Amino acid sequence: MEGPVPTEGPVPRLDPRHYAPARVPYEVRRHAGTPDTLGVGRPGKVGLLELAFERIGERTELTGHYQKSPLQIMRPLYFDPARPDLAVTLLMSTGGGILQADRLRTDIRCGADTAVHLTTQAATKVYRMEHDYATQLLNLEAGPGAYVEYLPEPVIPFVDSRFYQRTVLTVDPGATVLVGETVLAGRLARGERNAYQVFASDLEVRRPGGELVALDTVRLEPSATGGGVTGPAVLGGHDVMSSLYVLSPLAPAARIADTLHEALADRGLLYGVSVLPQDSGAWLRLLDSDTRACAAALRAAWDAVRYLLIGAPAPDLRKT
Repeated sequence: MEGPVPTEGPVPRLDPRHYAPARVPYEVRRHAGTPDTLGVGRPGKVGLLELAFERIGERTELTGHYQKSPLQIMRPLYFDPARPDLAVTLLMSTGGGILQADRLRTDIRCGADTAVHLTTQAATKVYRMEHDYATQLLNLEAGPGAYVEYLPEPVIPFVDSRFYQRTVLTVDPGATVLVGETVLAGRLARGERNAYQVFASDLEVRRPGGELVALDTVRLEPSATGGGVTGPAVLGGHDVMSSLYVLSPLAPAARIADTLHEALADRGLLYGVSVLPQDSGAWLRLLDSDTRACAAALRAAWDAVRYLLIGAPAPDLRKT
């Protein structure tokens, strides 16, 4: 099993114990191997991004920043007319996608009373892999009174790709965090559907003391089941799966769930909504084969819950 061995003291950034997952699911790990190109840990194969945001005066400022290619950011922008304090930050990759043996890690700390919106410039393309696999870690911390949105563009797993992503949200009970995730069945315009080898995702919600609040695990492995991910118990023949997690003390969990349900009720999509443990919030998952319909539905849910929690609409994010 690849991953760090517990040690005392800080681990250097370029130590595999820092950038590699502590546990890689067997479905992904069984593809481990030695690439015939650049291997794990070689220059360009380890991407690191560390961001720290603090409330300074009337708005949120980026106060800490470290990046190692291929991960990088654009400077925060402030263009939400309803929330001029909101730091909108685009996460970017110089590599254009994720390759075999890539190990990526992003750490984001949002201090007390900060307001941050995080997104990606474009979809995350996970390219074909002949040796080994790729991993992506995201650790996001939200302090008391923080309002944080992490709404990346979809993940597109190409044919024969093997990918594991782990997202850990450490959320203060007084913070509000919205996190979205969308995965496509492949390059749909090329007729690629569920031709990847494995897509695995873990999302954990924890309190600052380490208490686990919620865990969402996704394992899609069409090659091992003869295309079985399209069955009724998994994707039901659909090409797009989207999720939205809303953690907030600003409204009762049942009211957040009702708001998400109402936003999607008339859109003709297959979806489900429920409250999260400890009444910490609510989440939704939706399925469809129309990428635009799913994107519009996710935006409608984001917009509705934003109105509920902070009385402001979702801003227009124009990406080029």
